Amino acid sequence: MQVVNSRDELKKIALVGQPNVGKSSLFNRIAKQRIAIVSEQAGTTRDIRKHEVEIFDKKALMLDTGGIDETNDAIFSTVKRKAVETAKEADIILFMVDGKKLPDDKDKELFYELQALGKKLALVVNKIDNDKEKERLWDFFEFGINDENLFGISVSHNRGTKDLFDWIYNILPELPESEIIKNREILGDDKEYTEGEYPLEDEEVEEEIDDNNIKVAIIGRVNVGKSSILNALIGEERSVVSPIAGTTIDPVDESFEYKDKNITFVDTAGLRRRGSIEGIEKFALMRTKEMLQKANLALVVLDASSELVDLDEKIAGLVDEYGLGTIIVLNKWDENMDTFQKIQETIRSKFKFLYYAPIIAVSAKTGRSIDKLKDKLIEIHENYSQRVSTSELNRIIEHALIRHALPSPNGAYLRIYYTTQFETKPPRIALIMNKPNLLHFSYKRYLINILRENLNFEGTPIHILTRKKGQREEEEDTAQ
Repeated sequence: MQVVNSRDELKKIALVGQPNVGKSSLFNRIAKQRIAIVSEQAGTTRDIRKHEVEIFDKKALMLDTGGIDETNDAIFSTVKRKAVETAKEADIILFMVDGKKLPDDKDKELFYELQALGKKLALVVNKIDNDKEKERLWDFFEFGINDENLFGISVSHNRGTKDLFDWIYNILPELPESEIIKNREILGDDKEYTEGEYPLEDEEVEEEIDDNNIKVAIIGRVNVGKSSILNALIGEERSVVSPIAGTTIDPVDESFEYKDKNITFVDTAGLRRRGSIEGIEKFALMRTKEMLQKANLALVVLDASSELVDLDEKIAGLVDEYGLGTIIVLNKWDENMDTFQKIQETIRSKFKFLYYAPIIAVSAKTGRSIDKLKDKLIEIHENYSQRVSTSELNRIIEHALIRHALPSPNGAYLRIYYTTQFETKPPRIALIMNKPNLLHFSYKRYLINILRENLNFEGTPIHILTRKKGQREEEEDTAQ
């Protein structure tokens, strides 16, 4: 399997440090998006997030590692291992510490370990919010670092970041054809911000529509194996996997190429019952919904080794809400087909609103049916993106009218003039008719079933709207 080449060629910048020193905030600042979850709670970041960034006019790949904390906890021992491994692969290492605290032996020990790697290394002292607090920088010279590699900054106030970005910029290789430096004012301006003000958090990033790019959200309740499925699909360990429920908090974007398609998986945080969501998992739920908004397809992961619960249905309802192409994935599958038929009936009964979604039984542990799942992703995306000609739609609808005539509510005469598809992802089809408000939803559902009989819309919802001739305002129907 081949990972996207453009990322392989970029210089890598690793952000390393103990929990709650401000790595995620700096990551957001450089990426110009609110990608990482920012919280006052220590240990928020657990997975390694990757994002292509521009330092003025030079591109790099930013790696935000989990907070390193010496502990016997299974999660953090995994996080430390992966963080150090990431630092070894990086070209530039930003070791971040909390400037409001005195340097401790744990910071020094890790810094010396990173220093021994022989990489370009900067000591970034965060939370230096004013000129008086600059005096604290003297304490950090005991790390044995030079002036040019020590940076006192305040991400929240945007202090000192320009010097840090200039240092990174000078290390990155020159581009063959440099673009106009359009980000200098954003990344390195001298304007300071008040506490809590973050000028880039609410910016919307426009994305080009490209049928070769597929974005897949992986959702399911806690510990059904979402991270394991992500790793099995990509073919290597990208996300921290632990038997401890709730290991994954931030969604982790991972891209790779498969059959000429660029597939990006979003391994979303495990969702718990709303009443039991505490602390950082509230942020995780928010991020899951944000990612569903950006996704094209969704994998609804269910645990085949345990009974389905109401929460499974609620989580699947999120996919229905956002109108995504959908595959229901039964993970941890190791039973026979007779049992599969039985559980398939149960799923169809519980998830009637996802009746169009195929069900695939897989085992992330053994790799069973993982290739089948990849192929199905490509197929569902094609269905989700397809545009049917107006002539073909009218032919199908005309036959549907012959089979089952339009109703006459209260004696009213209904007539469909023509049918046309005006949008994809998901397919949205308009019925142009004389009295659109009088067409009952049950007849719309009948037409959708006819469309599914004649066209391959497996895995995708279909939205039918009714409107008058020349009407611009469309009344969306929930029938799928």
